[in-house]
Amino acid sequence: MKLTFLGTGTSTGVPSIGCDCETCLSDDPRDKRLRVSILIEHRDKKVLVDTSIDFRQQALRAGISHLDAVLITHCHVDHVFGLDDIRPLNFRHGAMGVYANDIAWTDLKRIFRYIFEPTHFGGGLPQLVPHTVEPNAPFCIGDELEITPLEVIHGKLPVIAYRFNDFAYATDLKVIPPASMAGLRDLDVLVLDCVRIKPHSTHLCLEEALAIIEDLKPKRAFLTHLNHDILHERDSILLPDNVRFAYDELVVESEIG
Repeated sequence: MKLTFLGTGTSTGVPSIGCDCETCLSDDPRDKRLRVSILIEHRDKKVLVDTSIDFRQQALRAGISHLDAVLITHCHVDHVFGLDDIRPLNFRHGAMGVYANDIAWTDLKRIFRYIFEPTHFGGGLPQLVPHTVEPNAPFCIGDELEITPLEVIHGKLPVIAYRFNDFAYATDLKVIPPASMAGLRDLDVLVLDCVRIKPHSTHLCLEEALAIIEDLKPKRAFLTHLNHDILHERDSILLPDNVRFAYDELVVESEIG
């Protein structure tokens, strides 16, 4: 299993437009954060989580030429507004399976109405094969990549976290219900939301994220959806030995292959 962080920033990205804070002016490439997304690779399968608003740039940077599926966590701008940019992959490989919960599909069909109810001709349309996911109902991409959707709560919005064998990705959340906590145990790698150091109304802050990690006890944990309050080198001293701030283009591989 291999996980590549395509983007690790909050909804505005880092640096934030017009900001002259220490992080936004940092020369450290780990402080340059596109909007959150990951690529999962296992055996011959490649799965994208969220078509971020920066997806085109991320795909070119990572050399993505094929995807077997796209998983959607929730329908906020920073997570889905790159959906149209799957078209070049459709041109080469045909329609692509896209997985989301009912709430996200309702919003996707409204926002991207032109995909689902074509009203214009020319230019091409994304070719999607829609699949609806249910919490705690695993499915497989290929023979060896089992994916388990797990519901978490982002403010009042149900969001889908995804477990991939012994890796898991849980972004944009404030609360993890007990059933989903149970589904996040016995992990090699946990990627977890952590928008900033101080508390936030709909995201985990650092203290909350570290408390969840201490409870779940993954072998390794990586914090993502970081805003400009977090300066990578300065704030890494706040983390336990098995926890790191993620950064764009970081690659994490399974310890057992």
